[in-house]
Order: sequence, then structure tokens, then C-alpha cells
Amino acid sequence: MLTRRAAVQTAVAALALSAVPVGAASAAERRRENGPVRLRLPAPTGPYAVGTVSWRLVDDSRPDPWVDTQPYRELMVSVRYPAARDAEAYPRAPQMLPGEAAGFDALNNLTDVPSGKVDWAATRTHAHEGAPVDRSGGPCPVVLYSPGAGDPRSLGSTLADDLASRGYVVVMVDHTYDATAVQFPGGRVETTCLVEEFGKAYPDEAKISALLKKTVDVRVADTRFVLDELSREALAPHGLRDAMDLDRIGMFGQSGGGFTALQAMHDDPRINAGADFDGLLGYVQNDSDAANPASVATDGLDRPFLLIGSDGNDLSTVPSWALLSRNSTGWHCGLSLRGAAHATYTDAEVMIPQIARQLSLPRETVVKNIGTITPARALAADRAYLAAFFDRWLRSRDDHGLLDGPSARYPEVRFFS
Repeated sequence: MLTRRAAVQTAVAALALSAVPVGAASAAERRRENGPVRLRLPAPTGPYAVGTVSWRLVDDSRPDPWVDTQPYRELMVSVRYPAARDAEAYPRAPQMLPGEAAGFDALNNLTDVPSGKVDWAATRTHAHEGAPVDRSGGPCPVVLYSPGAGDPRSLGSTLADDLASRGYVVVMVDHTYDATAVQFPGGRVETTCLVEEFGKAYPDEAKISALLKKTVDVRVADTRFVLDELSREALAPHGLRDAMDLDRIGMFGQSGGGFTALQAMHDDPRINAGADFDGLLGYVQNDSDAANPASVATDGLDRPFLLIGSDGNDLSTVPSWALLSRNSTGWHCGLSLRGAAHATYTDAEVMIPQIARQLSLPRETVVKNIGTITPARALAADRAYLAAFFDRWLRSRDDHGLLDGPSARYPEVRFFS
């Protein structure tokens, strides 16, 4: 029988500072060895400071698809944006609020990371809460972010903050009752129902496929609702509404979030470009299973998209990616990172080495989570190729050929389409 943690890992896998290497602990870390682990996130690389606000959004047009007694759909989003120079006067936002941190600690998708050992609520992002918007560059392209199934939006903080520092407005979406825990204003916390739903479906493959389809459908509906809300003046304090160029919209995500990004792009013409970090595009439990492809794969896309996979994931090993590639008329490109694993494309890439070092976890734990690639190299490549993609297609900026073929700057990147 699957444990609670193992069950969600199985279900989620179906949807599927520079980083510090594992090594000797610093003196400060040794002093903390009997207390909970505290983590640092890497600073953004762009020229702008980063600001952030969080919004509670309510969709009165549909009941919640996961909770029968909830007559409306309720979401939390965080918005990252280029901030004015005095942003440092505003506090740095936590990666996770206390209720979200507790939910993540109890049930997360990190392999062999023990509960109760990490102070998830202590981590600070590099985004400053409520900082004024920098309008010097004019309206910014908007990029939505969807996390992996079962993950909170906060696990994409590093890439979101980096894009914002380069002049994008990034909208990070929590999918309520999908994410481990979502904290709303006032402190109310709603936790995931995916474990329970997967338990009801398992081991019936048809029911599991139906559950996976429902999960993606809900996420796409969430995305389209968020796009609707971005045009509402009341939801844009600090001049943020005027800072968004809603004619230039992109989306990216990891695992189930990557699936969500491309399926939402297929369903909604407002999304001009999409990037999928290691998310298959079929309602199946294994990347290599060609059954039950999504409509984005069978119909293809007529706008630009980017596929970035774990080591070994390409058109020959992920049938749904091959199907999408064959059926698409839009520009597209496929990459993988040598030595990368599924969580390489989340904040786990910089967090796992710190956790392993401070808790003396074996090298095997690091490899299971983030592969063998050097974390600093993975982070540099993730940032560079994601920014190059959106710069090309949302800003018409020269990326110096980074997306056109192998680069000596990033020898770990392999092109497959």
C-alpha cells in the first residue's frame, strides 16, 4: 500500500546565491545543526529590483470542481514585477506563508527529504512586498507560471523573480486543492485533495486517466480566468495595471504546469508563446506511454513553444512531445540538460543541495531529486533559455542565436528539435 507521501508522488509524477554543492557545512550551518534547516534562494540576474503583490481571486461563474460544497472557485496568485529603485525599503516576501509551509512540510514531492527538518516558512525570496512599479521601460510583457501538480506556486520563485528582474510581469498561480496547501487572507488554509482522488482512482487506469484530464482541465480554466482578471483595474495597485502589456502574454510551467501552459495556449489565443519544463502532454502515468494524448498534442500549436526536458527526454522518448512537434505549424524548439532530473526546473535545484548538506543526506538523495548536473550550471541554463525564448517572442529581441543551436556557453544543453 502506498504511504501518503508516496501516493502523492505517484500521482504528481503522472502529470508530471548561486546553488551550493553538497559538501562540508559552514560554521553558521554547524551552529544550526540541531535546529531546523534554513534555506536561501539565489538573487535575480536582471537590472531591475523585483516587487510583488498577492491577490485572492474569486470566479463566481463556476463552482469549485474539487469541493462540492464550494459554490465558487477561489485562487491565490502572486505577481512579480520590475520595481523602482527604492524597493529595498520594502520587506522581502517569504517563499511560503506559514500555512503553506506546514502543508508543504507534511506532504511534498521531494524524494527522501524528511518532514519536520526544514523551516520552509523562513525562506525569503528576492521580491519586495508592495514595492512601487518601475515604469521607466513602458508596459511589460506578462508571463503566467503554473507549478507542477501538487506543488505550490512558490516553487517557481527563482525563475519568476529572475524574469521580473529582466522586465517582465510574472503571474504565479496556485491551483487550489491541487497544491499541497494554499493560504488565503486571514490565515485560512486549503490543502490538496489529489492524494484522496488518486486513492479513489487507483489502480483503474481509465479512472486515473480521467483524473489526470480533470486536473489539467481545471488548471486551464484557472489560467483563463486569471487572464480575464488581469484587465480589471481594481486588481492592480501601485500602477501595476498600466505596467502590463496584455497584448504580449506568455506562459511557462514545470511538469503538470508545463502541460497546463501548452494546453492553455492551445485553448486560449491570448497566450502568444509557451514553455514546458519536463511536462508530458498526455493523460498517462509514464512519459513513454503514447496513449491518451491531449488535444494540444493532437492538434498542434500555431504559435511558438519551447520544450525543455530532463536528461533523456526528447521526441524519441516522450511520444506526446513528438506528436505535438509533428502537428504544429508554429516555431518550436526542444532542449534537454545533461544530468538533469524532473525537479531541476524548480526551486528544488537550489534547495536540495542545502538541505542535503545540513542534514547529512546521502548523495543519492540529491541525485534522485535534481540529477547529477551541477546546480549552478542548471540554474544558469534554465534562466538563460527561458529569458531568451520570451525575449524573442514577446519582445522581438535578439537572443544572439541561443535558441538556434548548441552554445559554448552552455555545453550541458542538448538540442533535439
